[in-house]
Amino acid sequence: MVYQVYPRSFADGSGDGVGDLAGLTARLGHIAGLGADAIWLTPFQRSPQKDHGYDVSDYLDVDPLFGDLAGFDAMLARAHDLGLRVIIDVVPNHCSSEHPIFQKALVGDPDARARFHFAAEPNNWPSVFGGPAWSQAPDGAWYLHLYAPEQPDWNWRDPRTAPFFDDVLRFWLDRGVDGLRVDVAHGLFKAPGLPSLPPGVHPAPGRLRTNPLACDQPETPDVYRRWRALADAYDPPRALIGEVNLEADRAARYVTPDRLHQAFAFDFVIAPWDARVWRETGERLLRHPPVTWVVENHDVIRTPTRYGSPARARAALLTVLALPGAAYLYQGQEYGLPEVNVPDEARQDPAWRRSGICRDGCRVPLPWPDGFSPPGSAPPWLPVPDGWDGHLASPTLPLCRDAIALRKRLHAEGVLSADDPVEWSVDGDDRLIARRPGLTLVVAMGSAQVPLPPGTPLLTSEPLTAEGRLPRDAAAWLA
Repeated sequence: MVYQVYPRSFADGSGDGVGDLAGLTARLGHIAGLGADAIWLTPFQRSPQKDHGYDVSDYLDVDPLFGDLAGFDAMLARAHDLGLRVIIDVVPNHCSSEHPIFQKALVGDPDARARFHFAAEPNNWPSVFGGPAWSQAPDGAWYLHLYAPEQPDWNWRDPRTAPFFDDVLRFWLDRGVDGLRVDVAHGLFKAPGLPSLPPGVHPAPGRLRTNPLACDQPETPDVYRRWRALADAYDPPRALIGEVNLEADRAARYVTPDRLHQAFAFDFVIAPWDARVWRETGERLLRHPPVTWVVENHDVIRTPTRYGSPARARAALLTVLALPGAAYLYQGQEYGLPEVNVPDEARQDPAWRRSGICRDGCRVPLPWPDGFSPPGSAPPWLPVPDGWDGHLASPTLPLCRDAIALRKRLHAEGVLSADDPVEWSVDGDDRLIARRPGLTLVVAMGSAQVPLPPGTPLLTSEPLTAEGRLPRDAAAWLA
């Protein structure tokens, strides 16, 4: 299991109200205590923070907001001491408008402009964050940004881009990180000539893959063949995980023995609480193993709110941990934290200003028992609702620990295997069943409690009824 850390909101060690590497280092014991195998950190590199780190101005340094390289090294060493591998984000699709190369491009340097996408006239592509994907330089030329105007897209057709990122990868891998998570891994190359979208094609905000000219070009998967050779040259080899937000059959082209090791399967993130949809989703994803399961991250509404109740969130957690493949949990998911309705005046997400989509509600700082920040610190960077620490008593935490420990034990004993086949079924009571050779998952997704199929109950997300039935919105593992 990999535990995702959003550093701004994990733990504040300096007292400025913003999470940092020192705070993370002090709390790594909590993550190890859950039974995690690794942590994944979203960007902490130097950045103006226009998109909270995904606008990188220096790929080879730590932003002072989070600490410095010595603090990163200390965090890495502590994680390794605890048996945790460390995966960090790399952002190759775009950089910050304050990146030195883009600053040269902005004032007209032709060599620098060739590193990005400049044009005399813009095409009709929209930004993923809403509004047009083009902004003007001081001389009237237009530059492409598939996200915020402060995030210009690199031109991957320029021969200098690939070697530039080779150096970025080597810098962090030489420092000892165990893997890289690739942001917008299906982006990078754009259609040659940047043609306009044809009439009737209107990409949806927040969904890059709905613009077929701006992502998943034929050249893109081969970038990761180059990166895989680089990662495999280390001892031990390092891991590559892609944010490949495409349909399963298209994403499978990125995950091959000579490309990425994993790509996130986002389908459960958008699936409603419906047994037949979950069965079809699981069947579709497992046609292209290995699968990397996720139901929460820093970009989506938290599961207790999205699925409609804390009980459903716990059942979803047991579901992803029961399936063959890697599971990623987002910080706070172990406490069953719900989405927060952040007041309009306090929202900071750049997508909010352009499209009305806001991701701040899943990024509110964690409610540690002794506080997010040291006593007497500045207020947290996003407002924390009253009673936020009440979620620490959630039954989700012991369930999470028990499920991860049981999952590890069943793998260690040979009961479960990473390549287990799964047989899915749904009956008239909306009882979802997923059978592996050594484990059966049952989820009551309808309006009534359901009987358990044959097998010995190992773990349930809610107590069974007196008659031994599974309550509605609950999940069970059976031997």
